[in-house]
Order: sequence, then structure tokens, then C-alpha cells
Amino acid sequence: MDIEVFPPDKLIWFHQTCHCVLGWGGVCANKYEGDGVTPVGRWPLRSVYYRPDRIGKPNTLLPTQALKPEDGWCDDPKNAAYNQHIEKPFAASYEDLWREDGVYDLIVVLGHNDSPPQPDKGSAIFMHIVQPDLSPTEGCVALALDDLVEILEGSGPDTAIVIHPAR
Repeated sequence: MDIEVFPPDKLIWFHQTCHCVLGWGGVCANKYEGDGVTPVGRWPLRSVYYRPDRIGKPNTLLPTQALKPEDGWCDDPKNAAYNQHIEKPFAASYEDLWREDGVYDLIVVLGHNDSPPQPDKGSAIFMHIVQPDLSPTEGCVALALDDLVEILEGSGPDTAIVIHPAR
């Protein structure tokens, strides 16, 4: 069963509705690096990262890996590792996955622009934990930790998230 996202702030999973936060640029089918847009489309759930010093390993059928302080995600369109996991130190631009604010304590990697990555078409599109003030993301889908954990419990390799256009 797909996870359905309806802008501006509704996510439906197994007939349950929860609040979500999307990118500050809204939603759009033509995502570009740095535009703050959450990409419209159907994106498979690829894998899960979690911060083991803050939360336990989530119960899911998706591939799961504990984060380390040196983990990052390349967001440099000119680099061969664009839109891929990297380890720091790293010479090109990257998103730090070991954050102090807690939003990346649980990350679900979405299969957006990854098969293969196309330069400037967007990187680091995740489902992750929402900021306490519910501020918009840089293009991700953010949820309360409890909602994200519950979604992961019912997710596996065939699960995808469908981000619908704004109405």
C-alpha cells in the first residue's frame, strides 16, 4: 500500500491521516537543486538511517543502518557522488546527516533522482522528523516521530510514497 501525501499538510497511510510538513517551495513535478520544492511523483522507500544514541533501531522490513557522525549526503550536482550517501571528510558540498536538532534522528531515503542521479534534479529527499515549530523542509516530507515509526512498521521494499500535486 502506498503512502499518500496531499499538499499542503496531509499524509494518509492505511486509512490513517496524519499531519506532515513539506518544502518551503511547495510541490512541483520539476524539482531542481536548492528550490525548496517537494517533488511530485511516486517514490519508492529505499532505506532507513537512525541515530542510535537517541532512538532504537526501527522495526521495518526496509534496509536499516545506524548513523555515524561521519555520515553525509552529497548535494553537489558536479560531483560523481551527487545524491548519494558519503562519509566525511568530503571535498564537495554535502548535507550532514548527524545533526544536533534531531530532525535526522530517523531518516527514510526516498527514491527520487537516484536511478541514476541527474545533476541539479534534487538530492537528499527524505522522510524525516518534523521541526518542533513545524517549519517547512528543504524539499523533504517531515512527520512527528511517532507517525514516522508507525509508517515504518508497515513498510517494506514494495512501499512507495506518492506526493500529489497541489490542488
